[in-house]
Amino acid sequence: MILKTKFILVLAILSLFALSSHVSASDNAEKIMESAHHALLYQGDMKRALVKMTISDANGNKRKRKFYSLRLDKDSPEKEADAGRGEQYYYLYFERPADIKQTSFLVHKHPESDDDRWLYLPALDLVKRIAPGDKRTSFVGSTFFYEDISGRSLIEDNHQKESEDDNYHVVRSTPKDEGSVEFSSYRTWIHKGTSLPVKIEYFDKNNELYRVCENQKVESIEGKTTAIKGIMKDLKRGEQTVIESSRITYQTELPEDIFSERYLRNPPKQYFK
Repeated sequence: MILKTKFILVLAILSLFALSSHVSASDNAEKIMESAHHALLYQGDMKRALVKMTISDANGNKRKRKFYSLRLDKDSPEKEADAGRGEQYYYLYFERPADIKQTSFLVHKHPESDDDRWLYLPALDLVKRIAPGDKRTSFVGSTFFYEDISGRSLIEDNHQKESEDDNYHVVRSTPKDEGSVEFSSYRTWIHKGTSLPVKIEYFDKNNELYRVCENQKVESIEGKTTAIKGIMKDLKRGEQTVIESSRITYQTELPEDIFSERYLRNPPKQYFK
């Protein structure tokens, strides 16, 4: 009886240790992902850039886009403990090609709830509200999704550290609401020195790799390590989109009112220069 009691006690201790280790790993993975979100999406309180987008299909045909990007961090998360989770505004204005010129896109990012997204279509003189259910669909015909523009909210997924080496943390993330997305999980490589995510692999419902995002080039801009070239590959369709950013500055002043629906038809061009 005594031996049986000791055996049960040992099992209980081992179970508690395993649970504690699992919780610790999950907490650590979440902190790693918060740092990655901050490095990629939250550096500086404001950001301005000129972006060139090249979309290639399976036959090698290319389509090009050129747009201006503005970002304002409403909660200034860089000054807060939970950096990587704050409210943000994004404004994109397309200058080329002619068929989508003057198209504009607005995002109000709410990390604790669904983002608000609007797209202005000048050919129809129509402001279209992007439904939350459409966030995982193509953005202006590219292999990037609407959700990719402002980043996926951390709280939508469970994060578990999968492995690490001298240079990278590898984190596996699984959706809390499996029916709301087309993927079963994604795996992120985060550079230890900069906290920048350098590669993300997405797996479909059959756990097959079908989508890959890579940050291919980074530079130090105004003292901040910044991703300036990235690619999104759709492996099943054989398509990819490359985005290259230039004229990036964090030293800019952007008033909050330009990130409103009324500015979709009247773009604040003075802030694009």
